Amino acid sequence: MVPPQRPETGLRVTLDIWHPDCWTLAVTEETDAGLLGHGVYAIDGMATGRFTVYGETTAAVETLIATARDSELTESVWEADRSYPTDTAVSGSASRGIVVQYNIHNSINDALVSRGFIPDAPVRMHGGREYWTVLVDANREMVTERVEAVREEMNADIHISDITAAYSAKGVLPTDNLSERQREVFNLARQRNYYEWPREVSAADLATELDISKSTLLEHLRTAEAKLLGQ
Repeated sequence: MVPPQRPETGLRVTLDIWHPDCWTLAVTEETDAGLLGHGVYAIDGMATGRFTVYGETTAAVETLIATARDSELTESVWEADRSYPTDTAVSGSASRGIVVQYNIHNSINDALVSRGFIPDAPVRMHGGREYWTVLVDANREMVTERVEAVREEMNADIHISDITAAYSAKGVLPTDNLSERQREVFNLARQRNYYEWPREVSAADLATELDISKSTLLEHLRTAEAKLLGQ
């Protein structure tokens, strides 16, 4: 019997991005809330995006919305349903949906999509950075070249956080239910092969890299693992 062929696969790439004149980065750096981006579309020469604002409190969410309305980088901000039909889980206890119109030249969306980077999950924005998970039909060398082209076009600071096969028999762990800190700790542990056997890095080494105590790191990992196993 001929064994089934593994499907052709591209790459899944995680990008950590900053670029100038971006309202999402400005308002998340100024406030304690975050954003999930569900898509950006060119309408009448402007970028129009659907977002979920999330935070630990309603006040934090309202502050971000007010800051977005007051920003010189936005044209208009109006509220939509609280829950987006394809929402992933958000960190915190409060959330609200908004639609924002802004200068299309300040959006990095087209620079990425035009080079074959297709969003595979809502874009997370918090602390003045954007975190994209994208699919691309390319090899690692091509990914590096395309990312460099985006850097130059948008004068952006972009770090490639992770590259894996788009298809894996092991599947992809859904980390959307994790808090920002839990996701950061868990993803770093995976990237440093903490879960390999034998381990290639110790919990103490990870804690040092993150500038937290070993006990705090282990607590974040245990909580993240419990959430993922529950899923």
